[in-house]
Amino acid sequence: MTNSKLTETLTFECETGNYHTFCPISCVAWLYQKIEDSFFLVIGTKTCGYFLQNALGVMIFAEPRYAMAELEEADISAQLNDYKELKRLCLQIKQDRNPSVIVWIGTCTTEIIKMDLEGMAPRLEAEIQTPIVVARANGLDYAFTQGEDTVLAAMVQRCPSNAPEQNQIEKKSLVLFGSLPTNVATQLNLELERCGIQVAGWLPSQRYADLPVLNQNVYVCGINPFLSRTATTLMRRRKCKLISAPFPIGPDGTRAWLEKICSVFNVAPINLIERERLIWDSLEDYIALLRGKSVFFMGDNLLEISLARFLVRCGMIVYEIGIPYLDKRFQSAELQLLEKTCSEMNVAMPRIVEKPDNYNQIQRIRELQPDLAITGMAHANPLEARGINTKWSVEFTFAQIHGFTNARDILELVTRPLRRNKALENLGWNQLVKM
Repeated sequence: MTNSKLTETLTFECETGNYHTFCPISCVAWLYQKIEDSFFLVIGTKTCGYFLQNALGVMIFAEPRYAMAELEEADISAQLNDYKELKRLCLQIKQDRNPSVIVWIGTCTTEIIKMDLEGMAPRLEAEIQTPIVVARANGLDYAFTQGEDTVLAAMVQRCPSNAPEQNQIEKKSLVLFGSLPTNVATQLNLELERCGIQVAGWLPSQRYADLPVLNQNVYVCGINPFLSRTATTLMRRRKCKLISAPFPIGPDGTRAWLEKICSVFNVAPINLIERERLIWDSLEDYIALLRGKSVFFMGDNLLEISLARFLVRCGMIVYEIGIPYLDKRFQSAELQLLEKTCSEMNVAMPRIVEKPDNYNQIQRIRELQPDLAITGMAHANPLEARGINTKWSVEFTFAQIHGFTNARDILELVTRPLRRNKALENLGWNQLVKM
């Protein structure tokens, strides 16, 4: 394949097959806050407990709505009865918190010792009269943000299939899936209402009792690129119709997302082009810092393709997009928009590397010398020591990045290391920090 061909089409590669990402049980951090009447029970070892304590940064005095069921030697060697131990813990949770649903999060250890969580949950649910949802969020099979995907896919089975009002069953409706802060979800609801489309519900909902109705008359649309398992479950198990659209990240992605939903519902979008233009104008101070700069995505949270597409539109050159897992069917519209954006901006198509080998990536970064590397926390300091500006990819997971109004927050994160180094140079300190 010639070099000229590489710039005309997206190229896909797969390297080691290992996941070099944050642990997927961290999805508990945002899901327990989103589903307000839930309780998350992570079943794992002390290592999982230490990770959650450090990653979530919640003091025990805060009494958060999640806990660890720590597996000890007696559990792993089958000296204790798993069912009795979990029953004791769930009864304690019900007595102390009385949640509407208990979510069991399986970890690597439960996979290795073959704990039958799915077999125990229905029996225990019948005994304690509290719904128990089982999600496998182990790091052996899933990357960082796919923990949420497994929880939502399990929640799909608990959604009602019929609305209380019979006349609404035949009417086609829209359900959005993906966990967002309430204020961001409200923004997207309002954007769709401006176009004349009413959102029937969200998965997950703020309360377990408010899970949306799912049947063959429901159109579903995702708001995050890592929810492919949930999308498949919605189509296969509940016969919903999936709207394949780019994701609402950046003004260009948000407009394309809204336009695709409008086209499915035969609604003409109102003033979207003008609205997008106004947002781009408001971002010009940040875009001026990024125009002509290069970026390298090492891959961590599966948001890489959407973020890369937005940064290309901002005038950046993307050398490589590393991504832990890529479902080309679920991300097909996003990949098409990335290709179209690169053509319109007249820049080379980035190479997309699934399950990248970090050692090889470090060599490529050393050769390419990008202006910015968006990377996992493990590689940030070593790259900084070698003169490469870095940004933690995990920050984009926890930041509010969806919709028109939050595009500024993305650029605030991306430009921060560039602005910091510029400030150091102005102070004359760059000689002290750069070797």
